[in-house]
Amino acid sequence: MTKRHSKTAAQQCRYYEVDNFFEYLAEVYINGNFSTFRELHKELCREARKDFIDFLLSEVEPIYWREILKETI
Repeated sequence: MTKRHSKTAAQQCRYYEVDNFFEYLAEVYINGNFSTFRELHKELCREARKDFIDFLLSEVEPIYWREILKETI
């Protein structure tokens, strides 16, 4: 697979054929695919990474916040 960098969430939605890339990203982590999560997160541009954190804090259950935030750092 080719490396993708600095992509927006909308670009990622089209590329991975999902409706909400942030939701997909959270589900990948929750399902235990940690290395895939890291790769997908690295593909996002800086602004999209910030938007993912906003999504995480507002839409994902609090029990996963700490774990996912540690993975994004």
